[in-house]
Amino acid sequence: MDQELLMKQIVEQVMQTMKNSGAASAPAASAGAKVTAQNYPLSENMADKIKTPTGKPFTSLSYDKVISGEITADDMRISPETLEMQAQVAESVNREAFAGNLRRAAELISVPDDRLLEIYNALRPYRSTKQELVDIANELDQKYGAKTAAALVREAADVYEQRGRLKKF
Repeated sequence: MDQELLMKQIVEQVMQTMKNSGAASAPAASAGAKVTAQNYPLSENMADKIKTPTGKPFTSLSYDKVISGEITADDMRISPETLEMQAQVAESVNREAFAGNLRRAAELISVPDDRLLEIYNALRPYRSTKQELVDIANELDQKYGAKTAAALVREAADVYEQRGRLKKF
């Protein structure tokens, strides 16, 4: 199988998976209204409301645009607004913890992937000093506006200190 045909099949499969989640059609929520389980899957029932982080409409994503370079990897990522809609769906079925996770993920979208991996590694026990964790929290808060994630890192710094899990010199 040639590479172009394989790429086309993969892109079409991803797009089909994004569109098909098995829920019945429901009317899209009006602007400003809460999104509920009736709107799920969003890619089917609210496709016209979903945009990529770069501002492209979800409905504009296609294999041909990927191949031509008009659509990039950044266009295929989820946006904070879509994660918020997903969080509202989760809340509508009493999945508040999951909704919180989605909102924290939305906060972290602006953090570059390589930096997220560095932060993840820094949060492992014995990898960072308390000051290093506080500095990470301040960066998340001030540079990226990720206030909830920053609060969690500050909490981790305190807990690691209490439990003796900070980096030892």
